[in-house]
Amino acid sequence: MTKKVLVIGGYGRIGKSVAQDLLKYTNAEVTITSRQTQSEIHPLKFLALDLSDRQQLDQAISQQDLIIHCAGPFHYRDGRVLASCIDQGIDYIDVSDHRSFYQQVIKYQEQAIAAGITAVLNTGIFPGISNSMVKQGIEQFDQPEKIHLSYVVAGSGGAGLTVMRTTFLGLKHKFSAWIDGKWQDILPYTAREIIEFPAPYGKTGVYWFDMPETYTFADSFPVNTVITKFGSIPDWYNHLTWITAHVFPEAWVSSPQGIEFFSQVSYAMTKVTDRFSGIGVAMRAEITGKKAGEPKIYSSTMVHQDTAIAAGAGTGAIAELILAGRLKQPGIYPVEQALSTELFMEMMNSRQIEIVVNS
Repeated sequence: MTKKVLVIGGYGRIGKSVAQDLLKYTNAEVTITSRQTQSEIHPLKFLALDLSDRQQLDQAISQQDLIIHCAGPFHYRDGRVLASCIDQGIDYIDVSDHRSFYQQVIKYQEQAIAAGITAVLNTGIFPGISNSMVKQGIEQFDQPEKIHLSYVVAGSGGAGLTVMRTTFLGLKHKFSAWIDGKWQDILPYTAREIIEFPAPYGKTGVYWFDMPETYTFADSFPVNTVITKFGSIPDWYNHLTWITAHVFPEAWVSSPQGIEFFSQVSYAMTKVTDRFSGIGVAMRAEITGKKAGEPKIYSSTMVHQDTAIAAGAGTGAIAELILAGRLKQPGIYPVEQALSTELFMEMMNSRQIEIVVNS
């Protein structure tokens, strides 16, 4: 029997990439949604769906075997989609990218276990593939101590306005990071650091940024410190973002109108710069600790020419495994707690995504 998958928010850039990955690597019947009626994208089916209509949402979910939630920004989302999946016994994946959403939905853990559903959060590229790169490194240590995870995106990354909004939503508020064995407040877009990424990116600046991994890694792995830093290419985008975060009045950046203004301006700019910067992504995971009592450093890198396609691959890989019955773990988990390194590498290899181990 053909499995049915509903990609909520599937008309956005990330949602479309997830849907395309499913079409390529599974035999599933894929339906994508948007709030407004859209034209069909053959062979994808389309459903107009407003998440605020609970009856409509429940009905849409009831017809499916797997739900993939791609309708961000997740700063604004509650757990209604996951709650409906639990009530109806249907597996769930999302591309959530903020700890506030994780904290909202993890409260359903016992209900998810009782319902026997597998719910995997934070899938995609970062979070997502990044989580599994770190897990692969952690497994090389007897005593891991520190995680340093860096990401850089060229231009828009091939993503849409939602990703721009997510970036600006994360600029003005301090967040807690796990440093030296305790939670400490960090101001976003501070502590610039030059990281050497693989070609074609090379050395570029990254800054503290609040990611779900900053929060979940402290629970998933026995480490004392977790650092997550993000940067953009060309580098002058970093300086503009820094100014937005630290010079403009908070009311400008924190208000819905301000968020929308900065997102629209940035998106318009990247439409121009994408032509020469590209829309790719690079990530570097560095783990330090001890192996057989001796200090050890491990690092791995990953590069892809299209950030949105890479995000689709990270989510699509989890979906492929769940649909095939190869990933069944009742409960709610971030990627690193649900996906084994063996399955992760198999899925990346099948999608020609190379994880390069540098030490």
